[in-house]
Amino acid sequence: MKNSTQLPIRSIKNVVWLFCLALIFSCEAEPVLQEEINTADLGVKKNHNVVDVVTTHMNIEVQSTIPSGWTTFRYDNRSHNPHFVLIDKLPEGKTVEDSKEEIVPVFQEGMDFIALGDWDSALEAFGKLPAWSGEIIYSGGTGLLSPNQISEITVYLEPGTYVLECYVKDSEGRFHTWEMIAQIEVTEDDSGNKEPKPTMEVRISSEAGIQFDKKVRPGKHLIKAFFEDQTVYSHFLGHDIHLVRLDENANLDELNSWMNWSDPNAFKTPAPEGVEFLGGMQDLPVLDEIPNSNVGYFAAHLKPGTYAFIAEVPDPMSKGMLKVFTVPSSM
Repeated sequence: MKNSTQLPIRSIKNVVWLFCLALIFSCEAEPVLQEEINTADLGVKKNHNVVDVVTTHMNIEVQSTIPSGWTTFRYDNRSHNPHFVLIDKLPEGKTVEDSKEEIVPVFQEGMDFIALGDWDSALEAFGKLPAWSGEIIYSGGTGLLSPNQISEITVYLEPGTYVLECYVKDSEGRFHTWEMIAQIEVTEDDSGNKEPKPTMEVRISSEAGIQFDKKVRPGKHLIKAFFEDQTVYSHFLGHDIHLVRLDENANLDELNSWMNWSDPNAFKTPAPEGVEFLGGMQDLPVLDEIPNSNVGYFAAHLKPGTYAFIAEVPDPMSKGMLKVFTVPSSM
C-alpha cells in the first residue's frame, strides 16, 4: 500500500513518455463529422460538467479551469489525422511551461537516438530529465480517435494542475511534442457530478489482459474501463484500452505492430489500412490514496460489424491485449 499522504514517485522511464508529442501534418479542410456519441442518448443522467476538447490542426483547444470530481471530456477530432488526449496530473508547483522547457526538448533528443537505433545514447539523453517528471500521474484520457470522430469519456479528477497531450507520430516519425499540449487547472470546487452507470464493462490487467463479455449488443453504449492493476512494459509505459472498428482490409498483425511507439516505424500516420479508431480509455493508475483512480468510462456507438479492444503496448496480441469481437445486426 502506498502512503495516503503522498503521491507515488514513479521511475523516469515510466513517465518520460507523457510529454512525447511531435508534429503531425496539419490540414485546412473543414471536417464532415460522423454521428456523434452523447452519453445523454444512452439513458444515462448527463453530467453537467462537460469539458469540450477540439483539435482542428496540430493543437488542443480546451478551457483553462474546471471543477474537480467526475468530469466528462468530449473530444472532437476535426483534423485529418488520428489523435488522442492523455490527461496527466503534474506535481505541485509545475506547469505546462515547465514541461515544455525541461521535458519536451530532452525527450525529443532521446527519440532521435531511438530512430537511429542507438538506445544507449537514448537512455543517456533521458537521464537529463528533471526528477519531478517521476511524480507525474497518468489520469486517463480519450483513446485513439480517427479523423472526424467524436469521443466522450468520464474520469474522476482531484484538484491540481493537469496537462492534456497527444504523442502520435507524423509520417516522418516525429511526435506532437511542440504543439499538442495544453494545461487545465482543476479547482477545489466539486462538479457535483455522479459516477455514471455503464451498459457494459471491459477489464484490463497485466496478468489476464483485456476481458469482457463478447456478446455485445448493437447500439449506443457507455463502457466502464476497470484497471485491475498497472505496470511498466518495455516501452516504459503502462496499459490502456482503445476501441477499433475493423473492415475487410484490416491486418491484425500490422495493427499489433503499429501500437508500439518505441518502434521508429510504428505509431505514426497513416494508421494501418482498414482500421478506424473510436476512442477508449488512456492509462489509469491504481492508487489507494486517490478514489476511483482505476475506473473510467467511454461512450461508443457499436454498429453491426467487427471490432477490437487493443492496448498500446509492445505486441499486445501476445499479452492478451488484442481482442476481436463481432457486433451482430440484432440480439
